[in-house]
Amino acid sequence: MASREEILAYVKRKFQTEPDYPWRQYPEYAVLRHAESGKWYGVIMNLPRATLGLAGKGDVEVVNLKCDHVLDVLLNSEPGAVLPAYHMNKKHWLTIVLDGKFPAGELYGLIDESHGLTR
Repeated sequence: MASREEILAYVKRKFQTEPDYPWRQYPEYAVLRHAESGKWYGVIMNLPRATLGLAGKGDVEVVNLKCDHVLDVLLNSEPGAVLPAYHMNKKHWLTIVLDGKFPAGELYGLIDESHGLTR
C-alpha cells in the first residue's frame, strides 16, 4: 500500500516534484506536474465513494495517472482497486484507489510511466 505521503515523498525523491494545490475549494487535491512544462502527470484527490461507484460511506483517497495500457491494468487488478479515470480522459488515464488493494510497487511503476508519457 502507498499513502498520499509516500507518493509525494516518492515523486519528490525521483522527479523533484513539489505538489501544486491549485483549487481553493479543494485544498487537499495535489497536482503532480513537470517542472519544465507544467503538464500534469498525476493528481491525488479525496472523493466520495459514491462518486466512484464504490460501496460504503465517506471519502476515499485516489490518484489519477496517465497510462498507455489502461484496459490491461483495469482487467488485471483486484475489483475496486483501479477504476476508469475520474474527471479525465478514460482512454488514457486511470484512477487508483489508495486503500491498500493495489500493490505499491505497481503503483510506483505507473507513476513512472505517467511521468514519461506526459513529458
